[in-house]
Amino acid sequence: MVPRMGSSLKIGLILFTVAAVGCGGSSSGDGTGDGDGDGTDVDAAVPADYTRLIGRTWSLPPGARDTYRCVRVTVPTDTYITNIQALAPQGTHHTVLSIANSSSTRGPDGEYDCSVSTLGLTMLYASGVGTSPLDFPEGVGIKIAAGQQIHLNLHLYNSSDAELSGDSAIMVKQSSTPPPMLAENVFAGRFWFTIDGQATPRDMRQEVVGGCTVNQPYTLFAVWPHMHQLAVHQKVELIRGAAPATVLHDDEFSFLEQNYYRQDPMVQVQAGDQIRVTCTYVNETGQDVRFGDSSDTEMCFAGLYRYPARDAGLFECTDVPGGIPF
Repeated sequence: MVPRMGSSLKIGLILFTVAAVGCGGSSSGDGTGDGDGDGTDVDAAVPADYTRLIGRTWSLPPGARDTYRCVRVTVPTDTYITNIQALAPQGTHHTVLSIANSSSTRGPDGEYDCSVSTLGLTMLYASGVGTSPLDFPEGVGIKIAAGQQIHLNLHLYNSSDAELSGDSAIMVKQSSTPPPMLAENVFAGRFWFTIDGQATPRDMRQEVVGGCTVNQPYTLFAVWPHMHQLAVHQKVELIRGAAPATVLHDDEFSFLEQNYYRQDPMVQVQAGDQIRVTCTYVNETGQDVRFGDSSDTEMCFAGLYRYPARDAGLFECTDVPGGIPF
């Protein structure tokens, strides 16, 4: 996920595929480095009370790595989303759901081939391989206004010697009335870094640290670690003055289980606080591995779901808050 401001944002995600986006019963993509997925029947994991918000079918020839397929849909009425789950069959590396408000995403409703940079400037959700369903707190949701066009970017990956096909989608629960509080998703972390391929010993852990100083207060209710296949651990901390850091997330990372982690109780973040994201990797490839959108490169992001929504830039809590021009 390599962002771009102005004409578009590049994301690998998350998101990101918040996003980067499907675990808990919806396993997707690959965890073995071949990009083929484990074949889990994710259709059976989607509860009957979810409805399909947006999605599309696709097919990939043998060896089609890092392929992008997109779809646009105009929402006819005000829509309030309180629960999200990705339908992410084998071959889905990540999904990114955004508002089609960039020059690269605007256009007629329908399906089309696209690229990693074909994303809106407001991200609603992302999933990666094995992302769990996201249930918003009581009274919290996301609004899609009547007439807004939503955009789904699918990052697909098939390195097998057989054709692969599927139907990837975003499934939601909706509220018939506006929730008292509207939420948004931003990324904390770091862009430019390299994981040394010559480090000794070969299994030595290497850390990358990113984050930001908070400029406005908010309530944080979920954290979504997003890294790739060399990643082994992520730690997310809230630092307030000289007090000991508050740990928001501290766990081993699995490329197969990119879950959302609800904060219970929710965290009251104040202006002046620092968010620190520490990503840990083991590189035994013998080659330097750099930041990038492919699962063969690396990322260091934590998605932060929070309220109230302020239409913030997606990457406001990174080393390049406005995104990276290319």
